Amino acid sequence: MNPKVSVIIPAYNTEAYIDKAIKSALDQTLNDIEVIVVDDASSDKTVEVAKSFVDQRLKVIVNQQNLGAAAARNRALRAAQGEWIAVLDSDDWYALERLEKLVSLANEKNADMVADDIYFINDGETSPWSTLIQESGEGIDKIFQVDIVYFVETDIFGEPGLHLGLSKPLFKREFLLQHGIEYDEDIRMGQDYWLDMKCLIKGARFFIEPKPYYFYRSRPGSLVHQSRLPRLNQSCKATNSFMQQEAVKKNTALMRALSRNLAIYKKNLAYFRVVEPLKEGKWLTALAQMAKNPDFFFHFISRINNIIGRRIQYYMTGDKSVFHMSYNIDKKRKITN
Repeated sequence: MNPKVSVIIPAYNTEAYIDKAIKSALDQTLNDIEVIVVDDASSDKTVEVAKSFVDQRLKVIVNQQNLGAAAARNRALRAAQGEWIAVLDSDDWYALERLEKLVSLANEKNADMVADDIYFINDGETSPWSTLIQESGEGIDKIFQVDIVYFVETDIFGEPGLHLGLSKPLFKREFLLQHGIEYDEDIRMGQDYWLDMKCLIKGARFFIEPKPYYFYRSRPGSLVHQSRLPRLNQSCKATNSFMQQEAVKKNTALMRALSRNLAIYKKNLAYFRVVEPLKEGKWLTALAQMAKNPDFFFHFISRINNIIGRRIQYYMTGDKSVFHMSYNIDKKRKITN
């Protein structure tokens, strides 16, 4: 008999974290599960740690070469046999009752996707600093259904909002198979958002449980120090691709929301094409980009008050949490490898 849930864990060089991730899956109150770890050619002891578990519900697959997180996830998807697919990043973990709560909700609502609020916790700390819903300012306290326009309108790059692209839904495997939905292997950042979009465009019934059961770890030295340009370029390309679909063209509100997001991606591209070379001391490159991207100046002026305000607050208090909203929404969209 097939398991109720397949938990898929893509992994790359997370030997210090993957033990907690796997244990949180295997220790679920819903024990009718399988856990599939796909290691993407790690150079550390990630595979050794994963294989140290003695549990017949755990399967470890090892890629001989690094293919990227999306390819690793797709390999796990193809191996999965569960009624539901649950994604777990190898440096995150579940509350013990998460799968039981979400499967129950999915059955109650006849859902194709179901997600919870998520805890944000910094590496090395014992308590979360916030949750996704708390940071959104939405004041959500009831289970609700997400439609595709709302999903797009509340997940805008660099702006406050619900950012449900950060959530980790359970997906009905039959729905994914029926519509041939997998991760886009050309997208290395923000992959969850675009998979959710594929499902919603196909009419998936998506429900949100406002209680948090997923712990999302922020690790120092990860996305906050990496270039935003690849993600912005990929987001522009993916948005353009979605806007060419006939089902999208027929939805005026959705086209309007995607057009706004595309404009914001492009505005941020103009900004970071200048800022990133400046931070690296590449003055000539930055000057050349200023000439090519006059929108940089408008975007910089719109951000200057927030930038100065955060700096002043940090220097006066020494409290690094003032940077949480400026960095963490972007930082949460992990690059697994």
